Amino acid sequence: MPDRPTPALDRLVATDPATFTEQHWGRQALLSRAADLPQPFTDLLDEPAVDELVSERGLRTPFLRVAKSGQTLGDRAFTAPGGVGAGIADQLSDSKLVALFGDGATIVLQALHRVWPPIIDFVGALADELGHPVQANAYVTPPQNQGFDDHYDVHDVFVLQVAGTKRWRIHAPVWESPLRDQPWTDRRAAVQRAAAEPPLIEAVLEPGDCLYLPRGFLHAATALGGVSTHLTLGVHTWTRYTLAEQLTAQALRSLVGDADLRGSLALGLDPTRPETLGPDVERVRTALLDAVRTADADTLVAALRRADRDSRRPAPVGPLHQLGTASTLEPTTVLRLREHLAATLDHADGRSVLRSRAGELVLDEADVAPVKALLDDGQAAVTDLGDALARRLVLGAVVVA
Repeated sequence: MPDRPTPALDRLVATDPATFTEQHWGRQALLSRAADLPQPFTDLLDEPAVDELVSERGLRTPFLRVAKSGQTLGDRAFTAPGGVGAGIADQLSDSKLVALFGDGATIVLQALHRVWPPIIDFVGALADELGHPVQANAYVTPPQNQGFDDHYDVHDVFVLQVAGTKRWRIHAPVWESPLRDQPWTDRRAAVQRAAAEPPLIEAVLEPGDCLYLPRGFLHAATALGGVSTHLTLGVHTWTRYTLAEQLTAQALRSLVGDADLRGSLALGLDPTRPETLGPDVERVRTALLDAVRTADADTLVAALRRADRDSRRPAPVGPLHQLGTASTLEPTTVLRLREHLAATLDHADGRSVLRSRAGELVLDEADVAPVKALLDDGQAAVTDLGDALARRLVLGAVVVA
């Protein structure tokens, strides 16, 4: 049997999952050295891959940014039309990038979890393990250059040093656990003051090292003696504030049916005298608190499930391959669920619906039992599903051969 792949998180942290969860997740930075990790990261990305991505893949903005002296350059500085048959004006220009990189600019490849197969697979596995959405960017910096000034991110990050070396300076947060609409630029002065203090961590990352930073931790990096490439995995964590948003939204939806709350405020209201609103505010407060207290947990979970599905994509499938599979199904053909699908069998309004990141399939009553078995086992033979259902699942991009 082939070796089982190393769990994604085990490749990133030199500690056991329980210790990472209790001591570091969302709390403290963690530097893991290459010698304490299973393998380097060149299987995910290397310098030839960077050259291929910017010169041969026809990428467009926003799949690339370029920064110099802490500032992001305008798109026109590194894009150009693609020529006959591909005249779109915002394609990456390798010619411009050569000049900019030679002049000290940092290349930032964005959303690699959408365009580079090894990272697509790894990010999908990591997101499943963490239970939170993950994105991937790569930062390629010329020698002795700093890509961005000290700042914090509104998501957790794993920094994977791929090639070269970078000196990192880490400072404690000036705003703990920032939300996605609380960027560092809102606290620029506080960040600058904190960055002038002695760092919490100052270390040189070598190839194969990995640094975990919870959201809010200040950081800046400078390439040292050669070209430095690191991969940043951004973890967009679900938070208790997310639960608060969903509970509040559910409560407000329930209050739509309250005729008293839908009633108009008093005629001749003077909004400059808040005391006149006192009785109305109290009535609304009481109704809202009651609605939050009685919010249905199943409805909340369903809303979070929808948000989670929208935040990620399932494993890639090829339309031609799927059509070929559907055309050559045999009774013994084994079909397995597409990875990272987040599929559920739901019953509502007298219908049974298979919902997933691939979309929705309305099922006949006879299809419910075999689909439930498929979800439980992760795979099924065509003979167990039936020819018609198997074909629907293949062309619905739910299963692969």
